Amino acid sequence: MTMNSSLNNVIRQAESAILGKPQQIRFALTCLLAGGHLLIEDMPGVGKTTLSQVLARTLGLQFSRIQFTSDLLPADILGVSVFERDSGQFKFHPGPIFAQMVLADEVNRATPKAQSALLEAMEEHQVTIEGTTRPLPSPFFVIATQNPSHQVGTFPLPESQLDRFLMRIRMGYPDELAERGLLSGIDRREIIAKLTPQMETAELIALQYKVKQIFVSPALLDYVQALLRYTRESSHYTQGLSPRAGLALLSAARAWALIDGRSAVIPEDVQTILPGVVSHRLQGEHPSTLARDLIEAVAIP
Repeated sequence: MTMNSSLNNVIRQAESAILGKPQQIRFALTCLLAGGHLLIEDMPGVGKTTLSQVLARTLGLQFSRIQFTSDLLPADILGVSVFERDSGQFKFHPGPIFAQMVLADEVNRATPKAQSALLEAMEEHQVTIEGTTRPLPSPFFVIATQNPSHQVGTFPLPESQLDRFLMRIRMGYPDELAERGLLSGIDRREIIAKLTPQMETAELIALQYKVKQIFVSPALLDYVQALLRYTRESSHYTQGLSPRAGLALLSAARAWALIDGRSAVIPEDVQTILPGVVSHRLQGEHPSTLARDLIEAVAIP
């Protein structure tokens, strides 16, 4: 299997707009192709919003941005019905959640009630408003950004809601060469405005289906189960990974294999995506090394 040419073009164009972050671009695409959602936790100003805008333009997806604040209401996310005097009826005005790619900016600055409205839509791919269920567009992909929890005015997402995100990643500071390019180059907003779609929506949906067909061998399943079992039995973790986390590992590994141009998952795929999949699901004494320690502790069968 060779990498889809359109997917290759998507990655190439995204890397031209987001300097020095090839891994983060591939992780975001992994989430999208696996049908999950992405949480980016980092300090302001490192390119979280830029990543979502570049992907939306490059993939030709309808994009909306929701700025989460402490006074945000669920109706501001989902939409509201307004009475129209001419027709004598209520007409539903859809909220920004009705887009193919939604940026939930600073999601942990909103109250738990507003957060729940977003997370329910992520889980069900539909919203129920005033007794009517309305499907969300396909594909439907949420990129949520989160400020570090120690910052003032944040409402940390509880573990059950963090689990709705397939992966959590950090952008990090750019390396010296990439930062020099940012400082001396064209404004990122001008670059984003000139980006053109590199893939049809139907092709993206077909790739999402193709991810599900990537082969996983019994030996690979043994490896994933060994990883899950170790987190449940080891004293290094306050609680082990759930079966849902195992499914998340497999779906992300399948998507990574597809991006890498292979028709079967190998252990290295699991190891590559494991930190992003489990970092927000595991708790222990040394949070920064939990994923790395897990990879080192469990041998490949």
